[in-house]
Amino acid sequence: MRFSRDVNRRLGRAMHDYAMLADGDRVLVAVSGGMDSLVLLAVLLHWRKKAPIHYQLQAVHVDMDSGPGTPGPGATQLSEQVRRFGLPLRVLPAQYRPAPEEMAAAALGGRDICFQCARSRRTQLFAHARDEGWNKLALGHHRDDIIETFLLNLTCAGNISTMIPCQSLFAGRLSLIRPLAYLDKVEIAALGQSLGCVPVRSACPLSEQTRRRDIQSLAEHIYRQIPGAKEHIFAALGNVHRDYLLRQNGGRRP
Repeated sequence: MRFSRDVNRRLGRAMHDYAMLADGDRVLVAVSGGMDSLVLLAVLLHWRKKAPIHYQLQAVHVDMDSGPGTPGPGATQLSEQVRRFGLPLRVLPAQYRPAPEEMAAAALGGRDICFQCARSRRTQLFAHARDEGWNKLALGHHRDDIIETFLLNLTCAGNISTMIPCQSLFAGRLSLIRPLAYLDKVEIAALGQSLGCVPVRSACPLSEQTRRRDIQSLAEHIYRQIPGAKEHIFAALGNVHRDYLLRQNGGRRP
């Protein structure tokens, strides 16, 4: 397993800039089945061999398509791929699954259930980490995800925020880490292909119809129209001029 010098440099810089890993860490790797999470697992396995620290790894998948006592077909395919890396895959049957009427309403443009679904999976991962003593949860988000989350919050939630490469939760008992934060989606796809990774398609019928997909299209349009826009937006997220943001007396919102 080899990565180019440039990819290695940016992986190392992201981990160093945000102090993601330390000796003795127990790292839970969320493997959704997408290319990003498969590459993330490969990166952490590769990094463990060369880093001057030791950390434990466990790959975990929240299965949205499991049957009574049996994993869904996607989880089965994913287990086989993860086994090629030399790790077993811990499969957790999803605790929340949208009812058919919720899916139908969302497909027609009604209530967006994607946030609720994602929050439930995240809560389940948090509980698993707590119960089994994992202090880091690694997620496969990359630079495009970070920018798109900023644009999503800006246009749909009325706030200026995004996901951050390392985030401490629960009074420091758990940290979310995103080692791919300095890589782009296209780079990760190329890495995955070189590693022989085959993404497992999501069982969710709304996977290509979410608000995030609309934001992805908007971001791609901006990048086409303004050369260098992606790099500048990403840099801006760490270069905030707070004195030039709107703040009323007492911090009240307009």
